Amino acid sequence: MTELHVLALSIVLGFVHIMAQARAATMQRGYRWNASARDEPVPPLTGVGGRLERASRNFMETFPFFAAAVLMVVVAQRTSDWSLWGAYLYLGARIAYLFAYASGIFFVRSVIWTVATAGIFMILYSYVR
Repeated sequence: MTELHVLALSIVLGFVHIMAQARAATMQRGYRWNASARDEPVPPLTGVGGRLERASRNFMETFPFFAAAVLMVVVAQRTSDWSLWGAYLYLGARIAYLFAYASGIFFVRSVIWTVATAGIFMILYSYVR
């Protein structure tokens, strides 16, 4: 598997985030809200729904950096064990992050975020070395 394969799987993970968050929002707000134009303000999601929404936002904040780093090393032909393991680390940690955030595990979630971020920096290291 290459960095681009891991990037593709990360895109799938992004859609998993969106679908999980949307399902949780629909469960709290109802199917009528889901089918509506959503013009009216609604209270924030709570519990698992709120955590899934925040996890999704957090994924969308880090994913562009990951994607850019992967594309940089591939286009520049600077892939290495560092970039491949960094990509694996990012994807694995982001999967774990989703479960940790949804479960409400607070400290471990932050450690997992740090591991995913380290994966991005490993890819960048492969580019600059």
